[in-house]
Amino acid sequence: MVTLIHINRYWEDLSVLQVNRETPRAHYIPYADAGSAKSGKRARSPFYQTLNGSWKFQYHRSVRDVEEAFYEESANVSAWDELIVPSCWQVNGYDQLQYTNINYPFPCDPPYVPDNNPAGLYVREFNLSGYWDKKDKYIVFEGVNSCFYLWVNGKFAGYSQGSRVPAEFNVSSLLREGKNRIAVMVLKWCDGSYLEDQDAWRYSGIFRDVYLLARDSVHVRDVFNKQTFEDGFRKVTLLTELETTGQVTIRAELKDAEGNLVGTDEADVDGKGTLRFEVTDPVLWNAEKPNLYQLYVHSGNEVLQFPVGFRQITITNGVFQINGQAVKLKGVNRHDSHPELGQTIPLNHMIKDLVLMKKHNINTIRTSHYPNDSRFMELCDEYGFYVIDEADLECHGMGTASEEWDDTNIHLLSQKPEWKASFLDRAIRMVERDKNHPSIVMWSLGNESGYDVNHIAMAEWIKSRDASIPVHYEGAASSQANPDVESLDMVSRMYASVQEIEAYAKDEKHKKPLFLCEYSHAMGNGPGDLKDYWDAIYKYPKLMGGCVWEWCDHGIKTVSKEGTPFFAYGGDFGDKPNDGNFCIDGLITPDRKPHTGLLELKKVIAPIRIEAQDLRKGTIKVTNLYDFIDLSHLGLHWKVEMDRQIVQQGQLSSIEAAPHGHQMVTIPYDLPETSAGTYMLTLSCWLKEQTNWAEAGYEITFEQFELPVEQVTESGDSLRQMFPLQAYQEGDILTIEGFDFCHSFDLYSGTIQKMSKQGVNMLQGPAQLTIWRAPTDNDMHVKERWLNAGYDRTAMKIYRCDWTKIDETTVEIKSDFSLGSDSRFIALHGEAIWRVNGTGEISVKLQVKVGEKQVYLPRFGLQLTMPQGMEEVEYLGFGPHESYIDKRQSVKKGRYLMTVDEMFEDYIMPQENGSRYGTAWAIVSNEQGMGIKFSSAEDFSLNVAHFTPEDLTRAAHNYELAKRKETIVHLDYKMSGVGSNSCGPQLLEPYRLDEKEFAFELRLMPVFKEDE
Repeated sequence: MVTLIHINRYWEDLSVLQVNRETPRAHYIPYADAGSAKSGKRARSPFYQTLNGSWKFQYHRSVRDVEEAFYEESANVSAWDELIVPSCWQVNGYDQLQYTNINYPFPCDPPYVPDNNPAGLYVREFNLSGYWDKKDKYIVFEGVNSCFYLWVNGKFAGYSQGSRVPAEFNVSSLLREGKNRIAVMVLKWCDGSYLEDQDAWRYSGIFRDVYLLARDSVHVRDVFNKQTFEDGFRKVTLLTELETTGQVTIRAELKDAEGNLVGTDEADVDGKGTLRFEVTDPVLWNAEKPNLYQLYVHSGNEVLQFPVGFRQITITNGVFQINGQAVKLKGVNRHDSHPELGQTIPLNHMIKDLVLMKKHNINTIRTSHYPNDSRFMELCDEYGFYVIDEADLECHGMGTASEEWDDTNIHLLSQKPEWKASFLDRAIRMVERDKNHPSIVMWSLGNESGYDVNHIAMAEWIKSRDASIPVHYEGAASSQANPDVESLDMVSRMYASVQEIEAYAKDEKHKKPLFLCEYSHAMGNGPGDLKDYWDAIYKYPKLMGGCVWEWCDHGIKTVSKEGTPFFAYGGDFGDKPNDGNFCIDGLITPDRKPHTGLLELKKVIAPIRIEAQDLRKGTIKVTNLYDFIDLSHLGLHWKVEMDRQIVQQGQLSSIEAAPHGHQMVTIPYDLPETSAGTYMLTLSCWLKEQTNWAEAGYEITFEQFELPVEQVTESGDSLRQMFPLQAYQEGDILTIEGFDFCHSFDLYSGTIQKMSKQGVNMLQGPAQLTIWRAPTDNDMHVKERWLNAGYDRTAMKIYRCDWTKIDETTVEIKSDFSLGSDSRFIALHGEAIWRVNGTGEISVKLQVKVGEKQVYLPRFGLQLTMPQGMEEVEYLGFGPHESYIDKRQSVKKGRYLMTVDEMFEDYIMPQENGSRYGTAWAIVSNEQGMGIKFSSAEDFSLNVAHFTPEDLTRAAHNYELAKRKETIVHLDYKMSGVGSNSCGPQLLEPYRLDEKEFAFELRLMPVFKEDE
């Protein structure tokens, strides 16, 4: 076998980042006319030719196995596989699918990588038109992971590394009219892989677009649009800096969003030149109203088109501002992730993400942790998003390369001068490509790569090239290696607690704004602390907002051995090392279905705040939290309900509060003095007109208030006829019979075991007190303490259980009990007083004392197992989706009718889900309404499912869950919140079930609800 012995090992040579690669430039496609350029459809350009499509492909486990002749024109590749480009090897059956967060998937020996370095060989033949004969010809690779060698018609054309930014080569001398052959060798690893250790699946290959460009022999090579404002924002000057490959006459037109000509300029440029446009009273660009001018640059036969958004970014007195207005960044972190295509993202998939973000009030995207596709940036300009554009730089694995985490190792690559060029290259290529996008409001120096002189060099270069956009980098916040942060414009933190950010904001020594580049880790059932963060962010001007980690679950669509489809995570493909389901940490599923966490975020960051002023008079305060637009584009619908029935409703003609302003409105409802039910006012803000991201009538936010109507008790339960009871004991079983019911109580176990009405059995087995919940992903740290305390395996001990017949219609059972587990002190002690009356109602009063040294409880309540067929759930409480004590802003109080399956939230890794915080009463029944009504003097937490907490705890994937025929009902005094402690701070104390003494009362009433 002939090997590649004479090909230079650039992949381990820090002095070679590229060979023959063009100097980076702004992204554009040359067109033949302005109309085609405006369309943005690349195929309409005669100077563009895609090389996407089917390529011949051959995979090798090691580069040493590559036969040298593959790139020659005479090489026979007919027996090779076919592979679509762009794509990732790993989702096409080649190489190892692997997810790792921090650890390098190879020995840490920078700049060296394993000798068994997988290689992918690509060959493509294509035709070239004679129309391009007198043109310069370039080939552009938008993204190749991790490095590649290029041959054209058998001749070596170049080399490049740096996976997520373009590589462009002038191949004019190598191409010919008619048939041509291109060959590419892609290596899985290179020295650049030490800088690409992002928390993601490790993909390889030509994963973004490849295309050819034909250029005039003398053409505009680069364009940089700069802006300066005068007289506030009354006048703006657009300076278009041009770089050409020779002397050429350039004519340019600036048009507004409607296509009207705003200005023209022309110049003869030889190498470098500038065009100038002055615009009076410009319409500014912002995320809420993304107004775009269009600049058309005519040169020879070419037209280049650039969107121009006039906007200014400043930091004044520690406050982040856009166009002179203080702005809060309501963001998410977004990886390139597709459940079937990996890191190859189709255009419509990008649009789907952006539309979902707009619908959920998100205005900011951090491109974690590399520049996204150029088309994604164009879409952000168009749809209106603030973008933190992040360099393709993360070397997190340096910190874990020792036996234990070493705070000094993480900084090593940023300290070493031999790595400086690699660091700089990633900043330069990002900025040069994206410098003309108005959506970019910050440059980021990368992520979790330590901090030292190489980062400082990146920041200083960026500021020398474009001082108009601030520079962010979180890694400097905790750096002990180099305290010089002068080149950074804000302090950036990850997962700082609410208390920490408030302390920062109050400290007058801090002069820079604080940006939470990651917060509220959205893994699994969460996040549960969003409102607490945003109460603080709105309160303090120096807190500029943040980006939730993260946008989507990175699951890979696959099937189990039994043929069941599911989304896989780390370790499911035998990958080692791996970080399990830590990639399943998003606000949406891999196939873009919102989790309840996204609904919570939508409500918390909504751009309208509605507050009650005088509910008797219907006076409401509406505050506009938009930064640039008034509220005239929204309608406000209101309705008053009493126990699910709409009593009154209407619509306000207009709300017009100015940005950051408010207005008082009066809702014209009438209220009675008293009522047997609760009166609720619900206000809904919705779009009046259709946008490019939502239909007319789409709800932006809502608010609810309980109205001040005195409630009088007319409960049907109190009107039930009391009948005499019969009670008799056989062994440990106490049977209580009434007019139309029969219940039994196990005195040995201290619990109710059977309930029936008219002969219909309501319980499948004995009720039990429980404190365990299936741990959520955000419980991953406290879970160890819960397990150590034995909360997952408690058993009830009955010290005493006596019964007495108080009168002919009442039986009372008293017991003293404890819950404890093997090898541990008792978790809690309690007293239970059960009563059965002549209507068939069972009440239980619980007095509980928790051990002083016990860690806070996951939950405390009563678990019931109801028989098959109990599928209908009706309740008065919050819905329609799950809610918890710290995750309940997005739910509305009302009366809901659902199935047990509809109560379930399907998380990829099973965990506690589907609970309803603040339930007043609930009925679980069969479809005919025969079941049990649960109620309490105080609202309780309700959970109804076909799975026990133990079922959910055992399963590692949702497809492993075996649905029970029975219905499992949890009636909890309280459940601890969900928080975001999988990566964020500990659960806030107010959301923990940490009371050492408490009382809980429940009522269980067998009912035929259709007769109620």
